[in-house]
Amino acid sequence: MNIQMVDLFTQYEKIKAEIDSQIESVIRSSVFVKGGKVTEFEENLKKYLNVGNVISCGNGTDALQIAMMALDLKEGDEVITTPFTFVSTLEVLALMKLKPVLVDVDPNTFNIRPELVNSHIDHNTKAIVPVHLYGQCADMESLTEIAKENNLFIIEDACQALGTEYIFKNGMVAKAGTIGDIASNSFFPTKNLGAFGDGGALFTNSDELAQAMRSIANHGMSKRYYYQQIGMNSRLDAIQAAILDVKLKYLDQFIEARQAAAVFYDRELSNIPEISIPARVPYSTHSFHQYTIKVRGKRDELQKFLHSREIPSMIYYPLSLHLQEAYHYLGYKKGDFPVAEELSEQVLSLPMHTELTEEQLTFITSTIREFFS
Repeated sequence: MNIQMVDLFTQYEKIKAEIDSQIESVIRSSVFVKGGKVTEFEENLKKYLNVGNVISCGNGTDALQIAMMALDLKEGDEVITTPFTFVSTLEVLALMKLKPVLVDVDPNTFNIRPELVNSHIDHNTKAIVPVHLYGQCADMESLTEIAKENNLFIIEDACQALGTEYIFKNGMVAKAGTIGDIASNSFFPTKNLGAFGDGGALFTNSDELAQAMRSIANHGMSKRYYYQQIGMNSRLDAIQAAILDVKLKYLDQFIEARQAAAVFYDRELSNIPEISIPARVPYSTHSFHQYTIKVRGKRDELQKFLHSREIPSMIYYPLSLHLQEAYHYLGYKKGDFPVAEELSEQVLSLPMHTELTEEQLTFITSTIREFFS
């Protein structure tokens, strides 16, 4: 079967001629940093997202840091986010000596619970960082209302949700990452839109913030060799931009393929009592960066059984961030976030990518049913 968690090579083979041609064009131009293909890709992604500005950078972690620097967050400022996410979300706060304030997540969507946010806001609170985990948006309408009432910034961690759509109560639709003040995005190879290496971007409708972020990502320059502010060196190289620009044309098709695989998983796994399939919400589509089930009991045994049949799976994430050694200094303890802690013991992500065949999906799901029979 040769089932892979993410099959990047088969995806590449289908659009190989286009990608190879664009890589060659960059090499011929010898414009490898900024300008050229980077500018072209930023413009095309801006149109796709219907957002005011796209600022490319080195990776998704840098994007989070650049966003917080552009908002002029200071040491000791409090930022509310979730303990159930990839470490970058918390790591950047720690590196910038901001104070992470964690709230628990919803047991079904895995995203931050807006109703818990209000009680954690005080005079030091400056921002909320919702994470659109696994490809489904957090409840942005509720979070936006909270932010407006308390004069807070919203930085969307949209690294797993490029192409996901948010549906407002009035019927308006916006892409994930275009709702808050700023959003961060990652082009890590396995993402919905993945490069052949690292890459990232920021989205904002504020021209002022966009200008600041472009400067910060380029050493704080206002013009060449004139430094307006302290910055960093974080740039998307032109070869990666060229690859991403080709793949952007197929992004909606890629997401449709993921969604079709998810429907297959849903149908075959929904009647297994020990398993909960991914929840859907009325306010967000799901782009299925990951297809993550919850397994009540024997999660690790199921993973071993799948491995014995050469079926990969992953646990995202095996230990909630507040219990990680690096973040003990925050003072949280086991039991503080019971939902996040329980999810770490239950979640299991199954193979999910654009190239899954019905034969592969049938083998995966029948193997899971066999384990529970």
